[in-house]
Amino acid sequence: MLPHTTHMVLFQDLTDPAVLLSLGDEIATHAENTRHAGPWKSGVFHLFARTGILAAFIPKDCGGTGASERVLIELFLAIARRCLTSALALSQWAAAVRIIDTSHDPSRTTLLADLASGRIRATVGISQISTSRRHLSAPALLATQHETQWSLTGLCPWVTGGDSSDLLITAAVTNSGETKFFCVPLQTRGLCIEPPMKLLALSGSRTSAVHFDRVDPGEPIDQKSSSTVRTGGLATSALALGAACGSVDLIEKEAAARPSLRLVVDEFQSECRSVRDELFDSITRDIEPMQRNRLRLRANNLVVRVGQAFLTATKGTGFIEGHPAADRVCESLFFLVWSCPPSVSAAAMCELAGLDPDSEFSSDVL
Repeated sequence: MLPHTTHMVLFQDLTDPAVLLSLGDEIATHAENTRHAGPWKSGVFHLFARTGILAAFIPKDCGGTGASERVLIELFLAIARRCLTSALALSQWAAAVRIIDTSHDPSRTTLLADLASGRIRATVGISQISTSRRHLSAPALLATQHETQWSLTGLCPWVTGGDSSDLLITAAVTNSGETKFFCVPLQTRGLCIEPPMKLLALSGSRTSAVHFDRVDPGEPIDQKSSSTVRTGGLATSALALGAACGSVDLIEKEAAARPSLRLVVDEFQSECRSVRDELFDSITRDIEPMQRNRLRLRANNLVVRVGQAFLTATKGTGFIEGHPAADRVCESLFFLVWSCPPSVSAAAMCELAGLDPDSEFSSDVL
């Protein structure tokens, strides 16, 4: 069962490039604070609500503006370009919204309206059924039913903003192997949120493990249609591309004093445009998973190379902790591990090892 509340939200036109540019500038002013404290404490999530960014992900009949996928991808690109921590937090909120939107529950409309306004904050924890700990013999998070009551026991290993959200959308596996989705208030008895992890980068995402000890999650989300968890989607590629474009912007600033870098900037900008074209073409054509994974690999490769190029351009200064180049390099490595389908991870390993992608090495070894 979903919680019931009400709230209003004002809408803005997010299709205007000038609006996106202005929003990016405002997000950038909070970026340093966000990198350490997170977008919930820095005020960025309030900005998302106030400007209608959250509403863009919500259907019109539920208090949102129901923006097209193209507009949503543009938002992810613009935000990741200025602050990857903020973009990551938004992507996890959006994933939670997407699952809630599949619900038959009568309170769906009201809850989505509250999410659009920012009155309620949600996050998602489903990696245990998509990319993390799937190799274990027993489910990481088990759902058991006793008559009409459900109980969750186990672990969500990766939850962004767990200590900064009100609701956790999670997924558990039953004894029969069926996957069930639940909307669990984070103050529920038996639920324990670990302190945020100290990550190589993006610690401001306040990512934690969440433990369940016979937690009563209420009824499963009664979905309108069968839903499968998709990893490596277009949003992840958009965040990688946005982060890459942000690093190119910083190299371009270096080029103002060092014209020799201009050729490097031009080449990276050309590649960014090419990946962007492929990304938006993918929206139009509704590409197959294999093509989507190739796009993800291409975006991953780009963001890692651009980060290293920025570090190289800044020389020793960029190797000092806290320098933008050091931050960008560490953040780029996140894409090697975040929501990566086995085929993307395997292809990346082949590339790093100089192996032919069609060699005997396969996703099975990962």
